[in-house]
Amino acid sequence: MREITSLVKDALRQGRPLPFSAYQSLKEQRILNAPIAKPLLILVLAGVKKLGREDEIVCPAGSFLFLPNTASIDMRNIPGEEYFAVLIEFDLADFDSFRHTRSGEGRHFQGPIEGALAKTLKQFVEWSLFAPRELWRLRRQELLQLLYLSGYTEVSRLVGHPALGHQLHEIISENIAEDWRVERLVEKLAVSESTLRRKLKAEGSSLRSVLDRARLGHGLFLVQTTLEPIGRIAERCGYQSQSRFTDKFKQQFGITPSELRKTRLSD
Repeated sequence: MREITSLVKDALRQGRPLPFSAYQSLKEQRILNAPIAKPLLILVLAGVKKLGREDEIVCPAGSFLFLPNTASIDMRNIPGEEYFAVLIEFDLADFDSFRHTRSGEGRHFQGPIEGALAKTLKQFVEWSLFAPRELWRLRRQELLQLLYLSGYTEVSRLVGHPALGHQLHEIISENIAEDWRVERLVEKLAVSESTLRRKLKAEGSSLRSVLDRARLGHGLFLVQTTLEPIGRIAERCGYQSQSRFTDKFKQQFGITPSELRKTRLSD
């Protein structure tokens, strides 16, 4: 795992867009209701990741965890010397090769990072330093096929067709900071406001909850992967003030942005 970790850190230092992100901490992190907006492959290279209210899911160093795009989940990132994990988000379209088996009924699955998966991950990181963004989708699909052929057939059932809330999240994520009015959203979705609200309610959601989830999820990502000032992150997430962002962040995740940022820094 040390070789892969070194490759990832070298790639991050290049400062260019990458088809993956990395979360690192030196102190334990406990994050409640972390949103999983897209199918997510988590590769734990150092430390331990635990998920669920009772730590039902344990993912130690040298193993991976694949999560479907569920509403939210509690998680703990527990360092040894450090916690370090690579995260790869997948679009629903990446699963089109499984169109005959896609059901959205799949649950998380996990396994060791070894053999072909370890070699492919190394290649994925090295390739990302020169490959154009237009090819990212092909390499993500390659990872899905590798997992399937390695016996993790659950990957073919991990996602179904996108719900309205997911479509709405995708639109908002195109420009998180924009002042998204309902009139603009219904125009993009080509539905009436009453239909939008009714369908979201049937999915157990609402326009406000989808908007907050998208903005706060992006805020969580920025706090975990950058050292930008919290005020700037609040602005990038569409909040008028840092205090409003901090209050909403604490309410959602059970920790303030500043408290979470401190877990990434040495004393």
